[in-house]
Amino acid sequence: MGKTRESVYKRIVVKLGTGLLTGGSDHLNQEIMSGLVNQVARLHKQGRELIIVSSGSIALGKYRLGLSRKIKGIPYRQVLAAVGQSLLMHVYDQLFQHHDIAVAQALLAKADLIDRAGYLNARNTLLALLELRVIPVINENDVVAVEEIKEAKFGDNDNLSAMVANLVDADLLILLSDIAGLYTADPRSNPDATLIPQVEKIDARIESLATGTLSSLATGGMVTKIEAAKLATASGVTLVIADGMEPDIISKLADGQATGTRFLPVSSKLESRQRWMLSGLSTRGKLIVDPGAAAALKKRGSLLAAGIERAEGKFERGDIVNIYDHDKSRIGCGISNYSSHDIGIIKGAHSRKITTLLGYDYGSEVVHRNNLVVL
Repeated sequence: MGKTRESVYKRIVVKLGTGLLTGGSDHLNQEIMSGLVNQVARLHKQGRELIIVSSGSIALGKYRLGLSRKIKGIPYRQVLAAVGQSLLMHVYDQLFQHHDIAVAQALLAKADLIDRAGYLNARNTLLALLELRVIPVINENDVVAVEEIKEAKFGDNDNLSAMVANLVDADLLILLSDIAGLYTADPRSNPDATLIPQVEKIDARIESLATGTLSSLATGGMVTKIEAAKLATASGVTLVIADGMEPDIISKLADGQATGTRFLPVSSKLESRQRWMLSGLSTRGKLIVDPGAAAALKKRGSLLAAGIERAEGKFERGDIVNIYDHDKSRIGCGISNYSSHDIGIIKGAHSRKITTLLGYDYGSEVVHRNNLVVL
């Protein structure tokens, strides 16, 4: 098959799903894992920078304890993650030792990245590991991530891997599982389903194709992969969903070969502060704007009170808000100069009336263009 325009990717995040690592069984498949590690090691020796986001700790914990039913009275999945995570890292360490490559465990929780300092600390650590030619193996910190582990949106490694790609300014994010990509219908139940080789924009039609089906061990279905693709492509990262069992799949994708479903970036690479804003980690609310304001924002203008139809959620001055148009399409995000309470009063009003309405003002722009990221 032909190669894409960006024929070689240097900094690559590879997400390995539970279904792939277990081969559909109830425990890790060492042969499959060894094959995947061999591919990563080969790219590493070419001078590429690789990060692995790995599922499998819960499945491994369950197998190690010989459990076939839930434990009563204690957080079941968190216990399994605690048992399985060290075993998972041991497997990776042993496999990469054969290639004389060091690995590092990095457990991340959403709370670690919400504030700007935490985001930068995690970024600096991962970049330092790459500089030292160490391969980070990342998983969500399920032992403490109480809300996330209950299948909330950040409680799956698809979204975590997109966050990591955003964090380190990756060139390519590869989501490997037991499905070959995004199809026109569920290929497991519809024989007429065809693979979609490339997605230039994630619209309502693409979102409707996601099934969101979850297996007993995995927490990521196609819905979470589309969510991950939204964040990755908005951050300037190419994302590919592919079948991890295809021979040399990581090597093929790293060299730009067209296989699986490729989601193209919708923006050029963003600087770190913009990526953090766009990540959604610190988003506190929404602003719905009229068509005139939406058009102005797309031309890199500021958001004025006159163009705001309403605010949703409760947020304060200085919080990050998502901005949506009439069609509920996300235009971008930015730092609000006014609280949701204030915006409820000044929405639709001319800037010169802000002082009259509030008794004070923080400037004519609700979101200044310098604090705005437009998709």
